[in-house]
Amino acid sequence: MGAILRLVAAAGIALAAHVPAVAGGPCDTDQLTPAAMEAGLRFAQRTHEALEAAHGRDGTRVVLLARAGQDLSRYGLHYSHLGIAYRTQLPQGQPAWRVLHKLNHCRSATSAIYRQGLGEFFLDDLWRHEAAWVAPTREVQEGLLALLADDARAVRLHHAPYSMVSYAWSRKYQQSNQWAIETLAAAMEPRIDDRERAQAWLRLQGYTPTSLRLGPLTRLGGRATAAHIAFDDHPDEQRFAGRIDTVTVDSVFAWMERSGLGVAPAVVR
Repeated sequence: MGAILRLVAAAGIALAAHVPAVAGGPCDTDQLTPAAMEAGLRFAQRTHEALEAAHGRDGTRVVLLARAGQDLSRYGLHYSHLGIAYRTQLPQGQPAWRVLHKLNHCRSATSAIYRQGLGEFFLDDLWRHEAAWVAPTREVQEGLLALLADDARAVRLHHAPYSMVSYAWSRKYQQSNQWAIETLAAAMEPRIDDRERAQAWLRLQGYTPTSLRLGPLTRLGGRATAAHIAFDDHPDEQRFAGRIDTVTVDSVFAWMERSGLGVAPAVVR
């Protein structure tokens, strides 16, 4: 346990004590073994060092940061969860990276927004210790920094009803990756103050969701056994054909590079 405490104390991965834009709390991490906790914190430190190197090279201060929390390889996907990470300073003056992201409550049908340190972001039962990020253009970073500094704007587009496979162009539910890019839209266009306008901006910028192919048993099983999975927001003709269009990290990263809003992803393993 001493190694874990030393890692928690390391600059940049300390657990965020000040969370002004947060409601609620994530699932308890008591089920994690000391070894898993130490591995997560070591990986957070490695990610912190890589982000600091990027800052030193080109002044990067905001990235879209992804983690591999689930095995989605059957769908051809690498990453499961996206947050907005930004550089700040601890009270003692050391640089730190914080992550603003959306989590649902222990696989429930509701969610909240969290502002966490890298240690908390990676202190989870990860599928694999791998992270990736896209550094947006300077203009996008400046817009995001202004939004992140305003707690009210940072959570304005949050919608609590949650489905892990929410339809990309519906507003009935909202999953984590969907919140991230809708919030990016609001950062780029201050007149965007609701999800409908955010989604219109994303369409205009050429964002294309991932089309998952799910059979009827998968859909029925997911809806019957998991509160955080729903399909009733998808258009009937697509849902009955097994086509589920949802926001994935992989589709966001591809769009950021394709649209010129960001560069190719960087990976840390």
